[in-house]
Amino acid sequence: MSLKIALAGLAAALTLTPAPALASAPVEPTPAAVDAYLREALEATGVPGLSVVVTRGDKVVHAAGYGEDSEGRPVTAATPMRVASVSKSFTAMAVLTLVEQGKIALDEPVAGQLPGFRMADPRHTRITVRQLLNQTSGLSDSSLDIGDLESASSLADYTARLAEGRLAADPGSRYAYCNVNYDLAARLVETASGRPFDAYMKDRVFGPLGMTGSAVSAQAVRPADGFVSVYGRWLPRPEASGFLDGSGSGAVITTAADMGRWLIAQNGAGRPLVKKQSLETMHKPGVHGYGMGWSLEEESGLLVHSGNLFTYNAVEAVSPKTGYGFAVMTNGASLYDPTYDIMRGLAAMSEGRAPAALGGDRQLYDLVLGLLAVVAAGLGVMGVLRARRWASRRSGRPWWRIALRLAPALLPVLLFACYPDWVSVLLNGRYVTWEQLTYFPASLSITLLAAALAGLLTAVARICVLCKLTRYANSRRSR
Repeated sequence: MSLKIALAGLAAALTLTPAPALASAPVEPTPAAVDAYLREALEATGVPGLSVVVTRGDKVVHAAGYGEDSEGRPVTAATPMRVASVSKSFTAMAVLTLVEQGKIALDEPVAGQLPGFRMADPRHTRITVRQLLNQTSGLSDSSLDIGDLESASSLADYTARLAEGRLAADPGSRYAYCNVNYDLAARLVETASGRPFDAYMKDRVFGPLGMTGSAVSAQAVRPADGFVSVYGRWLPRPEASGFLDGSGSGAVITTAADMGRWLIAQNGAGRPLVKKQSLETMHKPGVHGYGMGWSLEEESGLLVHSGNLFTYNAVEAVSPKTGYGFAVMTNGASLYDPTYDIMRGLAAMSEGRAPAALGGDRQLYDLVLGLLAVVAAGLGVMGVLRARRWASRRSGRPWWRIALRLAPALLPVLLFACYPDWVSVLLNGRYVTWEQLTYFPASLSITLLAAALAGLLTAVARICVLCKLTRYANSRRSR
């Protein structure tokens, strides 16, 4: 579960539920039909830029870009886009190439194959490479110092910083989505191949497929800054700080044109990077439906993986049933991520079904959150102005009763003070920082801050007036 999904759910709970959009008639996914659908999607979702590719078998049906980047350039099929956790499928592919070369053993312990990998928890010696890729290693944000790991300078440094870490569960016992699994896998690629991760990816994954516009570092392929939505307005921002470039969990920067080549390879068409059996191993769902950088959607039968950064969103999907592949990328991030819904629409078209019309969820969330912020500010002003009336009615009462009456005003303060913590709880212990909460959930964060300030000012005003009244009453009694 992603931070974005959890906060979008919270925002949705605070807003009105939009009426379901009507679906259009079934459309054959011709280039013209796909283009028309994507132009409608750009308009309906309001994202600043959209980059999409649709493939079938060994052919590209449609690859194009829509909208603009943060530097005012038109988004095209060649525009570099960050794809976040979609990167995990690429890292898994790199590992499988080395498995086929006999340099990595999938079902042997990582500790015996990765020099420098040590943890304070002795159970780490039982983690296998397969468990890393299946997200069943026992590693979890809840038991590791993710903040320290995100300040690492390299994969080797990142691995060394795990020395004091512990596991949240026995290896192989349960699924827990954790970026550390794939960053360790990337370091394993380095040590097994004897080459830097970025060089290996370029020569053995991107290169053979002709993905010349792809890399795992912004130094090699520079994407423009993405956008965040603040009460309906898109603002450009650099990506949030953290260990990203060169990582195995979220570093890939690519284009719609290159993703077309990747999807064709994932469908088993075009130039193969690994044998068919290895491709099936990657796609085979394990615990929680997660394979190796791919998840199986049981209802649709699609193999998918989404990716969410703080200024970019992406999703990839392949359909073993129809041979279609889809990649949708956008350079804007908000509480509502439209990439998955757009991908579902494309998948529906590929099966002769009508794609559901896309609505303005982002605009609705931002509008209602903006109105709630205004209401909170108004209540705060009213609370301060009426503080004397409130205090007069309670003067002379026991302080414990007064404290109970002040609690509702202070509840938003407590909620905001613990904001990262309760969001982390919603995410089953995923690491959350204040900085992250100023990105795509900015509208929600500002609204919560407005409510907290309104409550705090109201409580302070009431206490100050009450203290004055108490002193006045005491002075009269002492005369």
